[in-house]
Amino acid sequence: MKRALVCGAGGFIGGHLVKKLKREGYWVRGVDIKPHEFAPTQADEFLLLDLRDPENCRRALTLGQDPIGLRRNGEPAPGPGQTFDEVYQLAADMGGMGFISVAECEVLRNNALINLNMVHHAAEMGVPRYFFSSSVCIYRDMAPDEPPLSEDEAYPAQPDNEYGWEKLYAERVAMAYGRRYGMAVRIARFENCYGPEGTWQGGREKAPAAICRKVAQAEDGGAIEVWGDGTAIRVFTYVDDLVDGIYALMQSDLEGPVNLGGEERVTVAELVQTVIAVSGKRLQVRYVPGPVGVHARNFRKDRIRSLGWEPRYTLREGIARTYAWIAEQVEATRTQVSP
Repeated sequence: MKRALVCGAGGFIGGHLVKKLKREGYWVRGVDIKPHEFAPTQADEFLLLDLRDPENCRRALTLGQDPIGLRRNGEPAPGPGQTFDEVYQLAADMGGMGFISVAECEVLRNNALINLNMVHHAAEMGVPRYFFSSSVCIYRDMAPDEPPLSEDEAYPAQPDNEYGWEKLYAERVAMAYGRRYGMAVRIARFENCYGPEGTWQGGREKAPAAICRKVAQAEDGGAIEVWGDGTAIRVFTYVDDLVDGIYALMQSDLEGPVNLGGEERVTVAELVQTVIAVSGKRLQVRYVPGPVGVHARNFRKDRIRSLGWEPRYTLREGIARTYAWIAEQVEATRTQVSP
């Protein structure tokens, strides 16, 4: 039985990754600064640790002990002296454009500390395989009709925001440690990910969740407000497809950063209409000023496809699943506040 550590297991993608690894037969330890907000962990152990602290990174990586905050669930823990076969580093202080556009200092400081500490201690403690979750935010702004960029065309670097700059730096740190210590490092640059059991309110939610929430809250025949003018172009990747890609990459010998996402490019206006269609409501859309990010992104996916990975869910299928879950959360919230 392989042993995996998932950092950021209390978050959206990390929580789904834990489920994926358990389906693949792993013994899994999850670590996060908080428990998962929407789903009980399926990890065999879950540690509440702040990974900005280097000592907490060592505790997260050390098997055969019972650190403070540990919760057991499932198979017996491995014994002392053993090492994790795989470490998945997804822990980050992040959110949608509404958050990263105003939290530049927090994003730069907190994420740099987490990424520096984790890769340093994983390498020193002999972890053989290390995954780092990067982002397509490392790329520059693009015109809608530009040809797709390959992974190497991230340079010369010109990220649109500080989140992207930190991710780009953390990629290079992870690769440097991989070279020095002989640790196999795998890096995926995530495109916009969405699905159930993710943040859907409070300011950190991303566009698909925010739009699903607004549509679910709106009365039939009413209107919703959307930031921007609807013309920004994105690729939205359903979370099950994303974690399948993470796993395929981690098992491979594919070195260097890899773009991970589908090919279904849509405008924000098309995303909004997809959510409205799934809801069955008749709604007007008002576009208002707000942080949008880059105008367009378009990336080559040859490297991830060389592993046999293909997305299984269309945007319509993924939004149908996501909207149903968020609509349930909205209704539950209404019920809680009703007299």
